[in-house]
Amino acid sequence: MKMVLASKNPHKLTELEAILSRLGIEVVLESQVGVDVEVEETGTTFEENAALKATAVMRASGLPAIADDSGLCVTALAGGPGVYSARYGGEGLNDKQRYELVLKGLSGQMDRSAKFVSCICCAFPNGDKVEARGECAGMIAYSPQGADGFGYDPIFLVPEAKKTFAQMDADEKNAISHRGVALQKFKVELEKYLNGTHQ
Repeated sequence: MKMVLASKNPHKLTELEAILSRLGIEVVLESQVGVDVEVEETGTTFEENAALKATAVMRASGLPAIADDSGLCVTALAGGPGVYSARYGGEGLNDKQRYELVLKGLSGQMDRSAKFVSCICCAFPNGDKVEARGECAGMIAYSPQGADGFGYDPIFLVPEAKKTFAQMDADEKNAISHRGVALQKFKVELEKYLNGTHQ
């Protein structure tokens, strides 16, 4: 079975391939099936945005399409940046400027609890959907640490590991990350769906 990834991010393709190839699923980028869809993320939840992206690419390609929407939710910022994580502070900011904005917003705050959330949706041409959600709890560090990862990784500290996401190697991060958890749950749900036991 072939699925289209509703994303232009090669990092996500690599993560998905590693898990779904075991189910005999080939994951391809939009460009590989001649599709280029810009989806306006108008949803108010990660689930809604993932479904919007997956559905749009599925309609354009005629193939099952898989999308994820993820972001950082900081307790003291009323759950923000949340679904606006990729656009936090407005267009034109880079990753560093965005996480500096979060650090600035937490200046003087004692509560630094936060979580990363990832929601995955696969939309099928027959109207079916398979969905999964993963979360990773942590806290916001007082300053960026680590050189790996992307986005808010340098400021997201996992207390049990005593490291930020940006200080972890790929295997360490994938074992506990929100997307890693969501992908494992998604794999289970997709297996059930393909075997006809999905509810």
